[in-house]
Amino acid sequence: MALLLKLPAIPFPVSLRHGCSLQFRSTATPTTTRTALSPHNVSFHTNTTTQKLPILLFDIMDTVVRDPFYHDVPAFFRMSFEELIECKHPTAWIEFEKGIIDEMELARKFFTDGRPLDLEGLKDCMRKGYSYVGGIEELLHSLKDNNYEMHAFTNYPIWYEMIEDKLNISKYLSWTFCSCISGKRKPDPEFFLEVERHLNVDPASCIFIDNSMRNVEAAKEIGIIGLHFKNADLLRQDLSLLGIGISTNQTKLAQE
Repeated sequence: MALLLKLPAIPFPVSLRHGCSLQFRSTATPTTTRTALSPHNVSFHTNTTTQKLPILLFDIMDTVVRDPFYHDVPAFFRMSFEELIECKHPTAWIEFEKGIIDEMELARKFFTDGRPLDLEGLKDCMRKGYSYVGGIEELLHSLKDNNYEMHAFTNYPIWYEMIEDKLNISKYLSWTFCSCISGKRKPDPEFFLEVERHLNVDPASCIFIDNSMRNVEAAKEIGIIGLHFKNADLLRQDLSLLGIGISTNQTKLAQE
């Protein structure tokens, strides 16, 4: 089962490390439209005057969407993954993820030896490689049907727009927390603190799901509940153990 951090895998209420009790419940809020931090301004909106808790924060790559970097991209360059890591610039992609450089600068810096990069070919390779991780779309659909508020919390460059164009992820969650917009990357605590500032909720009212244990630990450090993603079935089980009610409507998903 996916590893649950910060809280024991039992339904709420539970005891926290400071001896207080936590129970997720809806809280009264004005009916407003929350603006995402991304240029798309795509958000998951609630149509009632209450905010349903917990709020779910999803890592994207290899949690919601298959990451083509590890297999498709090395094949595109006709090299092994290890060879790609050895010859690519050590910080260019991170700078791209943080919005420090644009894609043209990425192309210029991508290889340490200065060889030219087929930028459009690389983007096409990435685009073709994007797909939902097995079972995750069904889970997102179920969570949406149960009126849970969901946000992306991802280290990714402006190419997240290619993911959105192909998979239409914003029908389930908002692209609210993207490193290319905030200029911060997980596991930077300041990136996680954006959650409290932007959503105006206590960190303990949020559940963060990521395939990286390092990122899950960082979320836990500021009080966010962390789930280490392994696969969609185990995540569904862990959410259920946390008292997250999930119904399934496969017929409705198949029709959309």
